[in-house]
Amino acid sequence: MTKPFYAEPILNSPYEVPTRHHALSDSGEPLNSPPIEGRRRSKYVAPVPKSRKVKADGKNQASLDLDQARDGGSRYNPTPIINEIRGHISTWRSIPNPNDWGVTPVTQRLLQHWRSDTFSGPRPFYCQVEAVETAIWLAEVARKNKQYAHIFRHLEEANHDANPEIFRLALKLATGAGKTTVMAMLIAWQAINAARQPNSSLFSRGFLIVAPGITIKDRLRVLKPSDGNSYYRSRELVPQDMMPDLNKAKIEIVNYHVFQRRKAHELNAVGLRLMKGWKGEAIEELETEGQMLQRACGDLLQMKNVVVINDEAHHCYRERPGSHDEDELKGEEKDEAKENNEAARLWISGIEALKRKVGVRAVYDLSATPFFLRGSGYEEGTLFPWVVSDFSLVDAIECGIVKLPRVPVSDNAVNAATPVYRNLWDHIGKKMPKKGAGKSGDLDPLSIPPELQTALYSLYSHYEKEYDAWEKAGIGVPPVFIIVCNNTASSKLIFEWISGWEREVEGERQTKHQGHLELFRNYDRNGNRVPRMNTLLIDSQQLESGEALDSKFRDMAEAEIEQFRREIKEREGAAAADKLSDSELLREVMNTVGQKGRLGEQVRCVVSVSMLTEGWDANTVTHILGVRAFGTQLLCEQVIGRGLRRQSYELNGKGLFNTEYADILGIPFDFATEPQEVTRTPPKPTTRVYALKERNDLSIRFPRVAGYRAELPSESFSANFSNDSTLDLTPELVGPCKVRLEGLVGEGHDISPDALDDMRPNTVATHLTKKLIEMYFREPDQDVPYYLYNQLQPITRRWIANCLKLTGGTKAGMLTYAELAEKASELIYQAIVRSAGEDGESVVKAMLDPYNPHGYTDHVSFITTKQTLWETRLSHVNYVVCDSDWEAEFARVVEAHPATISYVKNQALSFEVPYRSGSLPRRYLPDFIIQIDDGRGPDDPLSLIVEVKGFRGLDEQIKAETMANLWVPGVNNLKVYGRWAFAEFRNAFAMEEDYSKLVANFSARIPEEA
Repeated sequence: MTKPFYAEPILNSPYEVPTRHHALSDSGEPLNSPPIEGRRRSKYVAPVPKSRKVKADGKNQASLDLDQARDGGSRYNPTPIINEIRGHISTWRSIPNPNDWGVTPVTQRLLQHWRSDTFSGPRPFYCQVEAVETAIWLAEVARKNKQYAHIFRHLEEANHDANPEIFRLALKLATGAGKTTVMAMLIAWQAINAARQPNSSLFSRGFLIVAPGITIKDRLRVLKPSDGNSYYRSRELVPQDMMPDLNKAKIEIVNYHVFQRRKAHELNAVGLRLMKGWKGEAIEELETEGQMLQRACGDLLQMKNVVVINDEAHHCYRERPGSHDEDELKGEEKDEAKENNEAARLWISGIEALKRKVGVRAVYDLSATPFFLRGSGYEEGTLFPWVVSDFSLVDAIECGIVKLPRVPVSDNAVNAATPVYRNLWDHIGKKMPKKGAGKSGDLDPLSIPPELQTALYSLYSHYEKEYDAWEKAGIGVPPVFIIVCNNTASSKLIFEWISGWEREVEGERQTKHQGHLELFRNYDRNGNRVPRMNTLLIDSQQLESGEALDSKFRDMAEAEIEQFRREIKEREGAAAADKLSDSELLREVMNTVGQKGRLGEQVRCVVSVSMLTEGWDANTVTHILGVRAFGTQLLCEQVIGRGLRRQSYELNGKGLFNTEYADILGIPFDFATEPQEVTRTPPKPTTRVYALKERNDLSIRFPRVAGYRAELPSESFSANFSNDSTLDLTPELVGPCKVRLEGLVGEGHDISPDALDDMRPNTVATHLTKKLIEMYFREPDQDVPYYLYNQLQPITRRWIANCLKLTGGTKAGMLTYAELAEKASELIYQAIVRSAGEDGESVVKAMLDPYNPHGYTDHVSFITTKQTLWETRLSHVNYVVCDSDWEAEFARVVEAHPATISYVKNQALSFEVPYRSGSLPRRYLPDFIIQIDDGRGPDDPLSLIVEVKGFRGLDEQIKAETMANLWVPGVNNLKVYGRWAFAEFRNAFAMEEDYSKLVANFSARIPEEA
């Protein structure tokens, strides 16, 4: 019987806190048990391959023990702290009133925005928001509260041992969970707060983002607000009115290699002797630390206390003093450990140098695997003890954020204890070349081990089926098969065996074999190279350093480079091709694998030395083969992570993602094992929605209102109640009011809240009047003016008598419930404001956002996968993205009417209306803004705010009242934004008639106003 995990791996929405999780064994294997209610606690449960190293007691390390101590060192287990912080944040997040969150107004606004569902495209995942909430809570809430002091003691001790000069916080998110989005949110939170509170010690507007290689550095350009594809705009991470403050941030993005101090001069031996002179004075041959920082950090050196964000931060640490781990390793493992340590030492030394120069306010580490690497002096794979937030691979699978990896669990090999293809290297390692390609000469691809050839044929056979299925589904790009090798000699052999190879015979290149795997061949049946390469050979480490390609690898990849250079000449011209260096060209191909219209579009197979590129964001990978040693789970998860990015982010009918799979051979990762049928759906086409420069004359300016101030008469009050002043009290609002109770035998009876019958109308009116005074007539820092009671109580009584409707057994006494009393008070106050403005002189003034008082349609730019689009003619923005057929019909009606000057759908516009629903401040997004000629000519248009709505509940009623009584009169009273009005359209079949009547009514008022 199929285990529940395989039958239904995805349990939770990617946008909500996980509420269920699968039962796993201690080693991480799914159990044959139903899902467990509640969220999984943070615990590193994925299995770890057998360690070849034997400890002094003769026992092998069977699993990761995060409490282990070595060499008398400290014992750290960060998971209790992670779980404790997670609990505190859950409680903090549930506080209903944003004013009680204990954060700045900027942070409050950003959190409300990120948690909302008003995004045009996919909104931030829950795990992304939680990671940023953790950083915010620690900085703005916990730091001020002594009850959380032990958390900071833990973090300070952990950092003191491993990072004595800097204080780091690590946010752990599974590969594919979107770390770049989290970085953008952290930058927005820090930079906007710093712009609005320049003297605060908590925030900075200077950021150094450090990446492990060129590829990630290039991809992180989206973190610069000025970039054309910046996440702040394209993913709507920052409200438009906050963008000017974000633009004040200084952001430098570097790969850690820039911290290497370079030669101070380019002198040869003779020149060096001349510079030393006859005295032989010493000359500084390397640039100083200050010169290195000036080159690496640029304008950041003009600032104080910058924020550092480390991407793939497991590469950044200082190895433990007195450790001799490297001495215990041999061969390639020793070389790898040495390289790890040199890179980590260089990375962290650069950050320490920056702190000495200008100060570092905070260091945020982001990684899917924030574990110590081999040779660090710590247990390999031990979690960084400064991790404060954890969203693991298992969590990401259960939320559908990543693909589900599948590995072999059985085979027909008689003498193997485990499936051969689960840890292929154990069976072929001794038969593979030990040196790089440059030292190995021309090896024969036909000589690769039989087990490897069978593994390639086996996984390729499944790839063929997947390829056909993608073709039938019309996905448009091929699935991708990746192979990760240990050195260039192995990668060259496998690459040639797969795609074909040439050799030089008597001075001429001759094709010796067209390749064993048909879909991956780079040669046709006649031995000629195919026009577009199907298989790509890369060396990740060489491409990531940013230096020129090694001559040996350049020779290996010469044919690929020339072929792609010809292709880019055909696409973009000779100048574009000549401008790219060899390494830049190969990076461009690698980084565009699976992207339509780009160089790597049709690449089907990638053979890589090293781990492929961390941060490689190809989302079309379906098959992975590991041809190298995997000493720990860390390496397994890093390689598998290259294939876990989802292809489709469309929700199904259950509000969940559909399951996607990646099939794995050669990587000992014990996880998903049972075969499952896969439904392939082509990704929905995307459309860029943006403001057209050629239509700048249709631009609309609108005010950004932060609140309202009503100057009511101080001595006498009256109220003008309308249909929208009515409160229909139903069991839907208060709960069932009649309940039947029956036993197995005997007579049943009904229960209802009859006790409320004893509450007299005067008592209810007294309660409501007090609530009204407390909510709307109290000045800041003043006593509650209960002396207004005698003036307001008659209005309250009249509202109860005329505007309160009781249905379904509800009682007037229920208005003493706090939430209902607040909503009733809102309706009464709106009627008082309406009455005060009836003499023609508005008593309401809108209070504008002090930082950005108005916005424009000019800045609209986002990507949508929605298919219901109306191509505009009279809008500054090229499309109306329709959330319903009603909106499409309304767009048609507006464009067809001769009085329409211009209009825009309120999407990614950051046009929000503040209102209250009970005691909580909220923000309302109307559907459209329309400028119409109501008889005063196009130079004096009427700006009409429109809501297209079918169902209309109490909340919609309060929104309409706020627009009519506060926003519209308040903005019109400012007399700087023209004339504004508000209208609702509730009948889809009468929109054209209703719109015409509305325009006619506005036009008829002109003579009266004149």
